[in-house]
Amino acid sequence: MSRRRLPGPALVLGVGVAALSTASLWVRLCDAPSLVIAAYRLALASAVLVPVELARSRGNAPQLRDLGWCALSGAFLAVHFATWISSLAYTSVAVSSVLVNTTPLFVAALSWAVLGERPERRTAWGAAVATAGAGVIGWGSGTPASGSLAGAALALAGAAAMSAYLVLGRRVGPGLGTRTYVTWTYGSAAVLLVAAATVAGLPPGPYPRATYGYLLLLALVPQLVGHTAINWALGRMGAATVAVVVLGEPVGATALAALFLGETPSTAVVAGGGLVLAGIWLAAGRRPGRP
Repeated sequence: MSRRRLPGPALVLGVGVAALSTASLWVRLCDAPSLVIAAYRLALASAVLVPVELARSRGNAPQLRDLGWCALSGAFLAVHFATWISSLAYTSVAVSSVLVNTTPLFVAALSWAVLGERPERRTAWGAAVATAGAGVIGWGSGTPASGSLAGAALALAGAAAMSAYLVLGRRVGPGLGTRTYVTWTYGSAAVLLVAAATVAGLPPGPYPRATYGYLLLLALVPQLVGHTAINWALGRMGAATVAVVVLGEPVGATALAALFLGETPSTAVVAGGGLVLAGIWLAAGRRPGRP
């Protein structure tokens, strides 16, 4: 009897990126403050994961040191969502998603310094091509005059926080297991975001009924499917390679914004998307002699 093969990291990562691409759409459709959206996203995802983790682990919590790493990773994740979701209030989906996905520039340096993972030449070229394509998307999408600088700064802050989150996930996640790691990391981020929203005086509701549906989709699709797939792949692929593949998110997000939000991409955005995909192929394509 043949053993069932698990899906390859590239396939899982591809599904995760597709799920991540929907996040900007759900955020834009929500009629709630940005910090509240971020808090709901992580709180709802944690509400699904924590009971499963407690049942599967039979009450055996990770060691205190591992919980500390999860809390630190969750802090970076909370900063990522708070800043990136806020950026969407100031700039277009294309510009925000492009800038927040400049993570390869940060991750390559952090992976080398912290993990000792020197990027392969093909990965480095892929990062360069994909990042150039992301820049073309941002240039061709146009930038709203009002608040554009704030939106760009918030998106870049989100990219820096996401980079630290990815590197920590590469270091800590494989030892704990994906389910345990994401449960405590998402939970830590949820606690921080709920506390931040409370301190800011932002109410948990009431909001329009449709907003709660979009918040649920935000938690289920890009968070539970998208981010969890990325964390699973981090245990099997280099952090820099994963970060480059995630650059496919602006392509999907821009396409969804065009279909549902009326943000039609320019020719430059389409050309930039082609460069992003080419960079992904260079960075994550199958190497000779590797499975």
